[in-house]
Amino acid sequence: MARRKPGQDEVPALTREAVLRFVADNPGRASKREIAKAFGVKGDDRIALKMFLAELQSEGVLAGDRRRFKTPGALPPVGVFEIRRRDEDGALLAEPVTWDRTEDGDPPTVPVRVDRDKGPAPGVGERVLARVVEDEGEERHLRIIRVLEKRRSLALGVFRATPGGGGRVEPVERKQSEFTIPPGDTKDARDGDLVEVEAGPRHRMGLPVATVIEVVGSIASERAISSIALHAHGIPHVFPKAVLEEAEQAGPASMKQREDWRSLPLVTIDPADAKDHDDAVHAVPDEDPANAGGFVVTVAIADVSWYVRPGSRLDNEARIRGNSVYFPDRVVPMLPERISNDLCSLKEGVDRPALAVRLVIGADGEKRRHEFHRIMMRSRAKLAYEQAQAAIDGAGGDVEPDVLETVLKPLWQAYRLVRLARERRQPLDLDLPERRLKLDAAGRVETVVVPMRLDAHKLIEEFMILANVAAAEALENKRQQLIYRAHDAPSLSKLEGLREFLNTLEIPLAKAGSLRPSHFNQILSRVKGGDNESLVNEVVLRSQSQAVYTPDNLGHFGLNLARYAHFTSPIRRYADLIVHRALVTALGLGEGGLSKEDEELLAETAEEISRAERRAMAAERDTVDRLIAHHLAERVGESFEGRVAGVTKSGLFVQLPTYGADGFVPISTLGNEYFHFDEVSRSLVGDRSGHGYRLGDTVEVRLVEALPLAGSLQFEMLSEPRKLSRSTGSFHKTQGRGRSKARDRNAGSKVRKRR
Repeated sequence: MARRKPGQDEVPALTREAVLRFVADNPGRASKREIAKAFGVKGDDRIALKMFLAELQSEGVLAGDRRRFKTPGALPPVGVFEIRRRDEDGALLAEPVTWDRTEDGDPPTVPVRVDRDKGPAPGVGERVLARVVEDEGEERHLRIIRVLEKRRSLALGVFRATPGGGGRVEPVERKQSEFTIPPGDTKDARDGDLVEVEAGPRHRMGLPVATVIEVVGSIASERAISSIALHAHGIPHVFPKAVLEEAEQAGPASMKQREDWRSLPLVTIDPADAKDHDDAVHAVPDEDPANAGGFVVTVAIADVSWYVRPGSRLDNEARIRGNSVYFPDRVVPMLPERISNDLCSLKEGVDRPALAVRLVIGADGEKRRHEFHRIMMRSRAKLAYEQAQAAIDGAGGDVEPDVLETVLKPLWQAYRLVRLARERRQPLDLDLPERRLKLDAAGRVETVVVPMRLDAHKLIEEFMILANVAAAEALENKRQQLIYRAHDAPSLSKLEGLREFLNTLEIPLAKAGSLRPSHFNQILSRVKGGDNESLVNEVVLRSQSQAVYTPDNLGHFGLNLARYAHFTSPIRRYADLIVHRALVTALGLGEGGLSKEDEELLAETAEEISRAERRAMAAERDTVDRLIAHHLAERVGESFEGRVAGVTKSGLFVQLPTYGADGFVPISTLGNEYFHFDEVSRSLVGDRSGHGYRLGDTVEVRLVEALPLAGSLQFEMLSEPRKLSRSTGSFHKTQGRGRSKARDRNAGSKVRKRR
């Protein structure tokens, strides 16, 4: 490490205790750079510092990444908290809004100290900016600086009327207790209505009392299931009147500061049921002799920045929403339909404004250069994926001959080149089939399908990736700030867990410092077609970091790209709109560019939209779980073939491949011996027999309970435990143990749901 020279300021010695103390004393500000500065680390010694910090992370005493280290589980001194509930005495309890459950576990619950002299107290469901106070002799608590977001309680449940007026509310969340609703506080809710309630102070006797704040609608309605997710996750789904009025006042874009590309036969290729079309493509052989065998690919993206200006009502609402949310029965759009489905949608044969990028592709498939243009375009054809693929395969369809010859065939030829470059780049190639629910007219699950993955899908995907890379490169070249789509390499702790698991299969994993996506692909290739294929794909997926939006370029590990930004879906993602504005500003393309305030708030915006993305994913997942539980509720008692998709010290999560749904098998119901949880091999092992169940095992289970409101399934294991080889489990015994006897089988085991 660097030594202090005479005359230099005193710097503390770089010790384990000193670094951990510095991180604890500087929450949110302890980056690798700040640590190096505090301890006088310079030059080549920074490499040793990096290894030192990595060791502390692997020990579990340091969390975070190089941009911000922290003490695991530590709260920031000042942060945004959401008031979640009241305790038995009526005191408010809050949780931090930004919290990494994967790294730090469940978020801490902190009591709120209310100053009655500073106005009314905030309520359950509201977000506040608060200071964490840890005075000696006092319980840690929050002091509110200001209320950020006024929101009523999101306690959600089904109202059940009782004789004499009033009623009870069965909560959607399994962890919540029932509420009693006094007469006069029902807001005319009817039996079976989905209601939102605000809990009052809890009495020591009886059920907690609540007041109905809003009647969402009947639980029997077609959209009841997705309505639960909207309200439970606080997703804005009703546009304010002022936002709709602003959208309606918008008119078609003019040719001002635009190039006229309406003669270029761009085409849209989307799902057959798509209502908005935000990308169009075209390809033609490059006529430049210096690029013989190459192509010029054009990707045109709807110019949303022209209509949604910084600081407008449309912009503020889009920022709050962050992205569109997709449920099996509906879409909750980021922008009103006047914008998303009309003015910005690249409709066939209609003039539409767009930002276009021309990508010059070499004969080797590599992008040689690119250039951006602000254009007016006119889509030549609206095609579905299946329709375009059928035309290319010569399987008929209604694609016009000239579109096939002059547009689709050159697109496929260019894609074949790009695919070669992709194969050389070796992005992470997980094989995890996507399941989609098809609903009937009543909004119930009719069937579960696995859509076929066509070359048409891959073609659009690859061209969009190229356009996204070009956007990031163009902005970097202009030294323009932007929001990246970043995907960091797996953390050391996750890699160590993966390495231990792969050792049980006698599959080596390279050292963390030299890992690339290609190393994971080699592992996946080794198990392809074997019994462990789906298991290893699942475990490799869980080892990966979560992609985020950030103004810092961390690269994209999964795609194996040095820089990457989302540019191609501004109708449904706010991040893309920010990138469009940045391009307009950096390239001098006219009005609607990035405002000064936009630039100053990039870090906050990135955090907000990352949070909105996680919120949308959770809501979509919960809705699918509830729909599947509703679908299977009439099949209690039937047996199913499943696969062990999760192993915990409490029991097994078993996935039904046909439905993509998980159910829980409590450890207490597994057999007439104690079962121990082996973390390394992801297995539950009987202490006497050595037989057990392991992640990825194919098993037969019986459905014993289905709870549609909670989206929960509980199974009983029918398959006998199998002999686990010595290499399969290291038999690290934890506190997770259980046994099953006849009297135990239905002894109040709780249904659990994997999050």
